[in-house]
Amino acid sequence: MASRPRSRRLRRTLLAALVAASVAVPTVGAAGPSAVPAPAPAPLGPLSFADPGALAARYDANRAAVRAAEVMAEAHGDHGRAATLRVMAGEDHRLLSFDGRDGGRSVEVFGDLAGATRIAVLVPGSDTRLDSHRFRSGAAALQREQGRGTAVLAWLGYRTPATLSAAAATPRRAEEAAPLLAAFVRELAAAAPRARLTLLCHSYGSVVCAKAADGLPVAGLVLYGSPGTGADHAADLGTRATVWAGRGTDDWIAHVPHARVSLGLGEIGFGTDPVAPRFGARVFDAGPGGHSDYLRPGSVPLRNMARIVAGAEPADA
Repeated sequence: MASRPRSRRLRRTLLAALVAASVAVPTVGAAGPSAVPAPAPAPLGPLSFADPGALAARYDANRAAVRAAEVMAEAHGDHGRAATLRVMAGEDHRLLSFDGRDGGRSVEVFGDLAGATRIAVLVPGSDTRLDSHRFRSGAAALQREQGRGTAVLAWLGYRTPATLSAAAATPRRAEEAAPLLAAFVRELAAAAPRARLTLLCHSYGSVVCAKAADGLPVAGLVLYGSPGTGADHAADLGTRATVWAGRGTDDWIAHVPHARVSLGLGEIGFGTDPVAPRFGARVFDAGPGGHSDYLRPGSVPLRNMARIVAGAEPADA
């Protein structure tokens, strides 16, 4: 019985820390990549896989947009950003979209998108940027685990919050990102009506996915390393997709208080723990890893999420 009061005290302490962080911690990176100028990208037509040349032309157009952003970043004196963009402009990068403004947005393709019967869209969490190698390598690892017939799209379609910032403790960035994600998924579904679509949402990205989920044409919604979604129950998300949740046993996100507090400036926190029975998601084994280990090659969560993308049961779920 003694452990329960201690658990309550820990929860109150963590909640107090969360509130303090949301009020007192300044947003990190305000003068960082978001301040680097970039040209507005040329408008692109709707996604289409009917013409084999259409995707190649889209990749070429985005490669040109990346090069233009690189030139502007170099002229601005941000050699680090310019180096990142120089790599992104390489022939081994295939971008469905790119916008270098306000820190940068991109959707990168891994695998044969035009021929895919399964498409996974990765939605990242805090501190993911254009130069985040882990995000790209995770997308590539998931595609390799699946192999032929699967495409993985690394959707960096919003300005992710810094982990230690007010923005990471509130749903505001997710509310801004959700309509963009929903529009992208619907366009993707229209272009590939026979493909099985799955959203895989990491950390703060699970808040984005939850805000976008209502009515989306996806077969699966995977929440991993999630602080909560802002919903009390999976049924509240308004999706007909199977909702999955997983968390590694060494993931620090387990210690974030699963509560929502309303303050004068809005809400803080994201409510029910997605792996808790009362949330109602199907829980899959995410192994012993930490918060950044879910897409590590050879890992338990990578194998299980690949199975979910394929429409199979995860092992030891």
